[in-house]
Amino acid sequence: MPDVTRGAELTLLIEKAVAGGQMLARHEGQVVLVSGAIPGERVRVRVVRMASRTAHAEVLEVLEASPDRRPGVTDPRCGGQAFAHVAYARQLTLKAGIVRDAWERIARLPWPGDPTVVPSPEHGYRMRARLHGDHGRIGFLREGSHQVCDADAGGQLLPSTVEWVREVERRGVAEGLGITALELTENIAGTARASYLELQTPPSAAFVAAVSGAGPISWGRAAEAPPSRGRTRPVARVAIVGPGEASLVDGVSPSPGAAAVPLRRHARAFFQGNRFLLEPFVHHVVAAVERGPVLDLYAGVGLFGLSTAAAGRGPVVCVEGDAVSGSDLIQNTTSFGVRAHVVREPVERYVASAAASRLGAATVILDPPRTGMAPEVARAVGRLAGSRLIFVSCDPATFARDARVLDEAGFSLSALTVFDLFPNTAHVEAVGVFDRR
Repeated sequence: MPDVTRGAELTLLIEKAVAGGQMLARHEGQVVLVSGAIPGERVRVRVVRMASRTAHAEVLEVLEASPDRRPGVTDPRCGGQAFAHVAYARQLTLKAGIVRDAWERIARLPWPGDPTVVPSPEHGYRMRARLHGDHGRIGFLREGSHQVCDADAGGQLLPSTVEWVREVERRGVAEGLGITALELTENIAGTARASYLELQTPPSAAFVAAVSGAGPISWGRAAEAPPSRGRTRPVARVAIVGPGEASLVDGVSPSPGAAAVPLRRHARAFFQGNRFLLEPFVHHVVAAVERGPVLDLYAGVGLFGLSTAAAGRGPVVCVEGDAVSGSDLIQNTTSFGVRAHVVREPVERYVASAAASRLGAATVILDPPRTGMAPEVARAVGRLAGSRLIFVSCDPATFARDARVLDEAGFSLSALTVFDLFPNTAHVEAVGVFDRR
């Protein structure tokens, strides 16, 4: 096998898209992962790094362009633009292929057929984001680096949100706050916002008044590591020192035409990020829930579990171990009475408990983090679920890995749908419905 080295320039034929937003090519048998290309293109690239004998490269020149290539992308590594150079219809095809590739390589189970991919408007879709600060600038990070690029890159945020971020940026510099991160969450309509700042110096009352017009803001001090290459980098957060809690309440309908379920969420609580697909996403999950008790693991603030209870399914037990999301979940559940119950402890601990075994859940809803389920959780879920598992996954590789464990527990994938929650990025959100054989 040839020894491809960093800095080498190669001419390659791109074969397919793979998880992570890169395209796979081969140079005399060696795998090269390329940013900024499209399957079927012939490109000249430069190798920028080596990892486990896999070369990572960037496009220098497109020698034979795909008909799906489109112009206007200035930096594909900034602000969710990994696929922005690809026509949107082709993006959806690529994302279905990424899920299939991971399934066949990792799950090694029969492929159920290409999934439906639910599209999204490409701009202004993002209602939740974590931005980073560096030397007064606030924006997204360039992929694989600590370099901050424009918050407006790729058009993920609403124009009004970008304008507000720049106001925070300007005023933060003027006061010398040393902002290292900014987390924000908005309602579906984009008319209300809650935010949380990590900073070095507490802000003045004038700063808070100037930037909190669309909603509450709180802050905490960012702990620092020693300077690295001329900059300081936050490594931890401490207790909130700002006034109150930066939370907002938004309504989500559990099914078309149904009354909205009010959900409170703090700026730091996990919540799905696409304002246009949020309700169709919830409708899809709720419609797959079977009659009988429901167990919602990794429940967050209650998006799926409480929507299920509001739709008349259940009773529902919502399990969440995160302190911030769990606090919101408890408050969101108060109006549901006996229809919904909260367990505030790590999922790993709960699934091993006697209470989980006694529940007799007909349906288990899973929405784990990107790392997927711990092996003991995946095995326990196979024992706890009665007839159906609904697996919401944001990572094709861990989805395929965990599906293999579920298959060994007697569950088969019966339906698969992909929601394009982050268009123009390589992000893939899959909803798999698994039924007991």
